Amino acid sequence: MTTDSLQEALREHLAWWGLKHVTLDREYFAWQRRQLLPNELERLTLAAERKRSGDPRDDMAFYDLAAEPTIFPVLYSQRYEYYQAIGLRTIAHLGPAQDILDFGCGLGILTTFYARRFPDVNLVGIDRSATSIAIAQRKAKELGLRNLRFICQDIEREPLSGFFDMVLTMHALLQAEQDPGISSHSWRTFDRADDPSQQTAFEQRTGLAVRLDRLCQVLRPHGRMIVSEKTRQLARRVPFQRALAGRGLQLVQPAEPIQYRSIEEAVEDGPFYVLKKGGQASTGWDELPELDDGALFDLSAMLVNSADPNGPLYENHGPSAQVAWEELAGRTITHELTREALDGRQVHVELGIVDETHYLYCANTFDQRQLVLIEEARAALLEAYYQEIIRGLP
Repeated sequence: MTTDSLQEALREHLAWWGLKHVTLDREYFAWQRRQLLPNELERLTLAAERKRSGDPRDDMAFYDLAAEPTIFPVLYSQRYEYYQAIGLRTIAHLGPAQDILDFGCGLGILTTFYARRFPDVNLVGIDRSATSIAIAQRKAKELGLRNLRFICQDIEREPLSGFFDMVLTMHALLQAEQDPGISSHSWRTFDRADDPSQQTAFEQRTGLAVRLDRLCQVLRPHGRMIVSEKTRQLARRVPFQRALAGRGLQLVQPAEPIQYRSIEEAVEDGPFYVLKKGGQASTGWDELPELDDGALFDLSAMLVNSADPNGPLYENHGPSAQVAWEELAGRTITHELTREALDGRQVHVELGIVDETHYLYCANTFDQRQLVLIEEARAALLEAYYQEIIRGLP
């Protein structure tokens, strides 16, 4: 089947589930108000706020509420492009499999799509939300899918049964979104020590260890695992990748960053990993930050070509800001502060001048970088920004 026909099949499938592709916030929220009662919106907002606490009970309560028949088509339409990005990438790797486990399947929106495209493959969807699984079972029955079954189970409480030659897990292994990960050696570098105690602590406090161990136990020798988690930040990506590698999982192909839009908001997830259990690695793990065009920094050209008189001459909030900062030859530091917490975490803030241009640079050991340059006439703005940052430091 061609890519275009697969895309059309997925669009039809999402429409069958009641999902809409909305690209403007005003259109989406107008539709949301028409579809949901005020008390439903209030309950959903409150549940989303509680979910941020990180308490597993609040997490479960949110997904149970989100699975209600009147709510899920509206709520999960925000993830329409996510389903497109993940679904089309995943389905390209399912052909050789005979038994597939979809861990953290939720309502089974993509699981049912895979089952429809591969009627000769046996699929099992598993999720700890009983409400989600009830919806998934009903939808699978409506579609007449005899090659798919759903199970409600919390694998942190009990091990899985059976064996699979492919395991899929998306946004389910590492749900501790508030956990910053493991810090680098210092604010000057993106490198991290290979410290077993730090790695173990990360895996235990995020729940990654038990989930990943349970999935590896049911993955057949030479089986494959397809994984995508919210690990775009290097501080989370590195220990997550080390957890995968530490269990004998090897990359089949280079990891691929995932980008899509949630209505108008640009989202960067990933990477998207295709892994195999055991054997020789096809490609190596990458522990470097993603650098963009900001790494190509030319101060003279920037000053000549600056177009916006109200904006900064240069602004970079990505990892490449460090490269640009390092290329500020002959800079004079006027103010700087480096603060270190008891656990070794560091943050550095620096204000200075280079070629009569004023700059502010921020860096910390969780890979956040920021560089802003502004002309001398507006230097007071950077001074005020510097003081604001300093006051906000713990």
